Amino acid sequence: MSTTYVLVPGAGGDPHYWHLVAPLLERGGHRVITPDLPAADDDAHLCDYADAIVAAADWQVGIVLVAQSMGAFPASMAAARLDVERIVLVAPMIPAPGETPGEWWSATGQDVAARDAPSDIRELFFHDVPGPVTEEVFARGAPEQSGTPFGDRWPLDAWPDLPTRVVAGRRDRLFPLGFMRELSQARLGVEPEVIDSGHLPAFSTPESLAERLRVQA
Repeated sequence: MSTTYVLVPGAGGDPHYWHLVAPLLERGGHRVITPDLPAADDDAHLCDYADAIVAAADWQVGIVLVAQSMGAFPASMAAARLDVERIVLVAPMIPAPGETPGEWWSATGQDVAARDAPSDIRELFFHDVPGPVTEEVFARGAPEQSGTPFGDRWPLDAWPDLPTRVVAGRRDRLFPLGFMRELSQARLGVEPEVIDSGHLPAFSTPESLAERLRVQA
């Protein structure tokens, strides 16, 4: 059965994050849409990020909406405007009503959970990503991320009433597994599914992540 996957990137808004996962899903006959978020635009707010997701995915039915990290904020906002069958969150920033992405770090205790995390970006995010993939990503240059959406409040009264799964990385140095378990349980009542990866499984373990995304329930 063919499914439409809408793969939402995290901070930086770069759909290239999904370039290893998308072909694996497409080989199974599925359609893949990777929205490009306006992350570099200082005039773009969370609502504009959600608009970009809707514009990319409009008219599709039975969508599996997948969101990485910060992408959970705009993806959840877009869900009500699309024909979404289920949501899959990957190493997510799970929002609470009225919370901004900027407030999320201290409100969830993540600032304490990752207090000993490496300051070097390669050690923090790419420690488990294969060397050739890391070098290709760095050769592209770091995507810009405006601070504007970090001051925008999540406008929903509750998480969308849709089946939602959480995928967490066993070796995530930014959002440690224990932290993700507590956050997922507290805010969604969901036990995360654990894969052997860091914060960027679409780069480090695309096959494992694609397999997780294909799971129906």
